[in-house]
Amino acid sequence: MRKDTNATLLLGQTLSFSANPFELPVTEAVHLQSAGAVLIRGGSIAAVGDAGTLRALHPTARVVDYGKGLIMAGFVDAHVHYPQTAIIASWGKRLIDWLNSYTFPEEMRFGSKTYATEIANRYLDLTTSHGTTTSVSYCTIHPQSVDAFFDAAQTRGQRVVAGKTCMDRNAPDDLTDTAQSAYDDSKRLLTNWHGVDRLEYAITPRFSPTSTPEQLEALGALWSEHPDCLMQTHLSEQTDEIEWVQSLFPAARDYLDTYEEFGLLGQKGLYGHAIHLTERERARLKDVGAGLIHCPTSNTFIGSGLFDLPGLMAEGQRIGLATDTGGGSSFSMLRTMAAAYEISQLRHTPLHAAQLLWLATIGSAQTLHMKDKIGNLAPGMEADLVVLDLASTDAIAQRTARADDIWEAVFPTIMMGDDRAIRAVWINGKAA
Repeated sequence: MRKDTNATLLLGQTLSFSANPFELPVTEAVHLQSAGAVLIRGGSIAAVGDAGTLRALHPTARVVDYGKGLIMAGFVDAHVHYPQTAIIASWGKRLIDWLNSYTFPEEMRFGSKTYATEIANRYLDLTTSHGTTTSVSYCTIHPQSVDAFFDAAQTRGQRVVAGKTCMDRNAPDDLTDTAQSAYDDSKRLLTNWHGVDRLEYAITPRFSPTSTPEQLEALGALWSEHPDCLMQTHLSEQTDEIEWVQSLFPAARDYLDTYEEFGLLGQKGLYGHAIHLTERERARLKDVGAGLIHCPTSNTFIGSGLFDLPGLMAEGQRIGLATDTGGGSSFSMLRTMAAAYEISQLRHTPLHAAQLLWLATIGSAQTLHMKDKIGNLAPGMEADLVVLDLASTDAIAQRTARADDIWEAVFPTIMMGDDRAIRAVWINGKAA
């Protein structure tokens, strides 16, 4: 019998989603197999099903047996700043102070392509070890920071989204561009990288306080020329930030209006944080189907506030999950899920483990308009996978031993946020 050298069969427990567990009971939204298998061929998932059946159908496939390991889609981190890798967990600042004290000085170093390459590779090494297979990153104003990140991801065969951060005011001179250069640089980078292999470009005004109306207008024009691209920015992270926006845009109805006025509100927009939204803002975001990105470790670490996940989800908003490295205090999406749970507890709406995993996978993928590519186990999906060890440490193992069902084993694995729970990661059909 001829060996099928192009196929790999992963054995273990498998978890996939057939629906949104925020909308349907977990038993209807999640499909679990205690003796499951995932067949990978090339960079794609060829089949998902019962281990015995798939072994019989593909007897010559290479087999990797993870025992009781839980095989599921890799984590999708929908909002990060890879240039802040080296300053993660810096002490004691609010948003504006954080930018001035830590972020801007560090981002100035990315004028060096060598340094940008070093940090890009370090970031992807760290996040892969935590089970993240797709990231959406802000770069710096330096085009070479974008090139470095895309180069590093392309070498690994990894799916990423990134863009040059644009700022033409309220930032150090060494970190500002102009309306015209922001447009020109972004367009050139977009042309060079968007749609190449597994790379996508996101038009990236940092946030309206660091862009003049002229720059916002230029980037809105660029987005209208390339509507297939994502656009990422920040929205209503802190109350003093909102007051600052009001002082800079006195004619605006609210924070969101500073984007809407310039063509930067749309279905393919990603709006990080979105904590302190007005009723008009919530309605407009829902109307256009925009992506709201929940960054819980950042929101608590910098003291921003409590994201209204239960209320926004009930409205039918499109919501993803993110670490917000390095305002967020961890590279781990497990730790990020734990923080999301804690914030929802403070809002008196506890989340089920299935809902947390959904947010970190298909939930984030749908904000990126990629749910047909990543974020789930299904034939035809890209083979980006993570295998969780539900007994990775003594503390987790003793909880798992008492579990009555798999969710009682998964939940402490999430809440303890230990990267030792990441048993294996597969990116584009290859073990990372």
